[in-house]
Amino acid sequence: MNPWVGFAAVAAVSVMTVVISVFGLRISRTTGDFYVASRTVRPWWNASAIGGEYLSAASFLGVAGLVLVSGVDGLWFPIGYTAGYLMLLLFVAAPMRRSGAYTVPDFAEARLASRPARGATSVLVIVVSWLYIVPQLHGASLTLRIATGLPSWVGAAVVTLVVCISVVAGGMRSITFAQAFQFWLKLTAIAVPVVFALLVLGNTGQPITAGGSVFEQAMNTAEDPSTYRNVSLTFSLLLGTLGLPHVLVRFYTNPDGGSARRTTLIVLALLGLFYLFPTIYGVLGRLYVPQLAASGASDATVLLLPGALVDGAAGTLLSALVIAGAFAAFLSTTSGLLVSSAGVISQDVFDGGVLGFRTGALVSAVIPFALALMTESLGLAGSVGLVFAFTASTIAPLLLLGIWWRGLTDAGAVAGMAAGGTLCGAAVLSAAVLDLPAGPAAELLAQPAAWTVPVAFSVMIIVSRLTPRRKPAAVSAILVRLHMPERSGRSGRSGRSDRSTSSRRNGG
Repeated sequence: MNPWVGFAAVAAVSVMTVVISVFGLRISRTTGDFYVASRTVRPWWNASAIGGEYLSAASFLGVAGLVLVSGVDGLWFPIGYTAGYLMLLLFVAAPMRRSGAYTVPDFAEARLASRPARGATSVLVIVVSWLYIVPQLHGASLTLRIATGLPSWVGAAVVTLVVCISVVAGGMRSITFAQAFQFWLKLTAIAVPVVFALLVLGNTGQPITAGGSVFEQAMNTAEDPSTYRNVSLTFSLLLGTLGLPHVLVRFYTNPDGGSARRTTLIVLALLGLFYLFPTIYGVLGRLYVPQLAASGASDATVLLLPGALVDGAAGTLLSALVIAGAFAAFLSTTSGLLVSSAGVISQDVFDGGVLGFRTGALVSAVIPFALALMTESLGLAGSVGLVFAFTASTIAPLLLLGIWWRGLTDAGAVAGMAAGGTLCGAAVLSAAVLDLPAGPAAELLAQPAAWTVPVAFSVMIIVSRLTPRRKPAAVSAILVRLHMPERSGRSGRSGRSDRSTSSRRNGG
């Protein structure tokens, strides 16, 4: 691949992102603009932005790589990623919007009337955001190295710099415009090359695939996962989506709970459409670039397949489009994570205003960048899947019980999050350090969600039952607010409450 093509693709996406973000700066004036875009983002626009930030390196590059090395077992990831939004629609989306909070720690404090619960949730949100940013930077490093031949750290540095400019410029208001643009760029970038390649292959008169043989077990290069591993993975993806801070903060930007539900329905349709294409890349990759699986470069399938199937200038242009889409994925997801962690740091460490938000954003960019430089890239979808397991074991139980069970206490919430987070973190680290032989013990540690999530829920419930006097006095009123549909004029009262909250955070 001509390195100048890679340079041009990366530069075009980066410049467009900065330009759109600067436009967002022109209309970002208040704290509410920076945190939640003043809760004025309509469903289609918000759904596009959610698709932009949710479809990360794991979705754009990792899913195709998993299908390449694992066959049908790799399909659990796109199924789980999409179905997780159904869980959001059913259990979380509208109540979270009605809560009137800016961040997940805001919700924890309002629901449990507890500063310790807020502090524990803040730590978890920051940890999850930073851990999720690292795979995005690894994906950027891989993409820029393949596209241009530059050292790996350059890709991570470019993403960090561009995202810092975008987030610091205008916060949530600014990145909403950029992420919506990036989603449609990603969809175009992943769809057009594979459709073009299928047309080219179809004109050869040869079968595009050899029937069902494309999924023969003999073609798999990864070890065959057990039923437990698939169940635990699906469990973590379904519940882990509920706890992703950059996804949750998006529902605070809707005008009301009904808009939040409509947004989620649109997101489900957009995700279902998008995930068709990386799956096709994985299938074609097993036939036309199987050497990528053997060489451990399966995550590069989406980047290299168009050039392998289409010759000449057309193949070069298609490769450039894919590179642009991949970089858009890294930028959009990283910017969403940066906004969620910056909001928490600003409120809990600084003064909660715009300057504190911008400082928090810079801190949240530098630390993951350093971590990315000190670590090696694992399989992108696999590493992101472990973050899902962690959020499923910590933040997801807090949200589900906090929204749907009046008996939750702050002591129960903190104990459950501590138990789930400690067990999940210890399991993942043990699997990485101990290098256990294949077997039940290795699988329990490598995919811990099936047992850490029930432990987290159980501890929350048991400790809450043992501390009934710690239930907030206003718990009934809080639950009514979370579950009562908005009436005409309700949004106006919510807006006054939000402005009041913003005023208090700024010393007003």
